[in-house]
Amino acid sequence: MYRQAAVAGVGESTYYLRGSSPHSAFQLACLAIRSAVEDAGLELRQIDGLVSYLEPLVVPPKLAAALGFEHLDFSAQTWGWGGNGVASAIAIADAAVTASYAKHVVVYRALRQTEKERFGRSAAVPRVRGDYAYTAPYGLVTAAQVGAMQTRRFMHEHRIGQEALAEVALASYAHAQHNPRALKRGKPLTRAMYHESRWIAEPFHVYDCCQENDGAAAVVVTTLERARDLRKRPVPIIAAAQGLDHRDGLGAFNEPRFPTAHYRRVGELLWQRAGVRASDIDVAQFYENFTGCVLMAIAELGFCEAGDVEGFVSNENIQWPTGRLPINTSGGNLAEAYVHGFENVNEAVRQVRGESTCQVDDVDLSLSVSAPGYAPGSAVLFCRH
Repeated sequence: MYRQAAVAGVGESTYYLRGSSPHSAFQLACLAIRSAVEDAGLELRQIDGLVSYLEPLVVPPKLAAALGFEHLDFSAQTWGWGGNGVASAIAIADAAVTASYAKHVVVYRALRQTEKERFGRSAAVPRVRGDYAYTAPYGLVTAAQVGAMQTRRFMHEHRIGQEALAEVALASYAHAQHNPRALKRGKPLTRAMYHESRWIAEPFHVYDCCQENDGAAAVVVTTLERARDLRKRPVPIIAAAQGLDHRDGLGAFNEPRFPTAHYRRVGELLWQRAGVRASDIDVAQFYENFTGCVLMAIAELGFCEAGDVEGFVSNENIQWPTGRLPINTSGGNLAEAYVHGFENVNEAVRQVRGESTCQVDDVDLSLSVSAPGYAPGSAVLFCRH
């Protein structure tokens, strides 16, 4: 699939504070898809494929009918807990158009979090089963707590301080100040504010945690040959990867290499398929539901050794415009919006197009990394040429 497919269009709905959207998740998805299709210069009737991840309500038959698709030839959904399937969903669309199962595939995700349904809150259930039986009775019931356990162990083993987590949060908030779509625009974060903020689950302050909000985002994937005839310059997909090491991703922290972001194998596959190295990447979007998982992913993907990660993210090295590897240049999950990480795919594409509000110079290789800390991980690499 090497450079056979490309993203031809990107789009999103307006992003809203949690529970404040006037639209349902289904309507938000329709708005984002319409925006992406228009950006590509296509008509809705030309879309013949739909792919997503963790979408129990916004399903292809209803979308195809509501949006007026002439026919639907392909639909699919990836495995995983949620955000870790973002890049995998892009890869499925790549495979579909490369194999001619569909001509124009939309990949999408939509969220509307209400008071009853929130990712940041544990559910009240009379009985727990499976992996949760080993954690929930002891109070480990939210994603923040799980991420905190992983991160605390990682920090302990590699002598990493709190400042490393702060650098990730500061970068995302700094970039969001330039982005009119970002919910945290106009709300800059200082280092003092970060350290003085309340704890959620140590070592995570409130600013280490992603937002809870409403919104949707989408992209149109087609063959590179077709994309050349459309409105915008196509952004080729050079490679994607999803993978795990042996016994990686087992529940209750029962992994041989704990703590892990589940990205060692993903990195091996991605760089091998793309024919590049981590050091070649110009800009990266790391899904940061929590800042600590970003640090683990940076190390596991080969940008630096785990013991050097604090130095790697320090001195604004991950901030635009002067950093060696600017990350989360739209604000990411922390400061733009939380659409289960899909907004990071849009930003990775915009960087190649030269359309980012924090545009890195001469971007050739733009990386999007999906939900480190959750298995199986996935990542997708876009290129200019």
